[in-house]
Amino acid sequence: MRDLLWLIIVILIIGWLIGYFAFPAIGNLIHILLVLAVIAILYKIITGRRL
Repeated sequence: MRDLLWLIIVILIIGWLIGYFAFPAIGNLIHILLVLAVIAILYKIITGRRL
């Protein structure tokens, strides 16, 4: 489960970066991806799991 959450975080950040530079017109979706990635990272920190 730990590796799956890490994979999701990486995919969300990569998707955000690709969307930010390749498709600037869809800014809302890009920021939603970033927020989801940050929430996942905070969840891992709060629950005490290692990154």
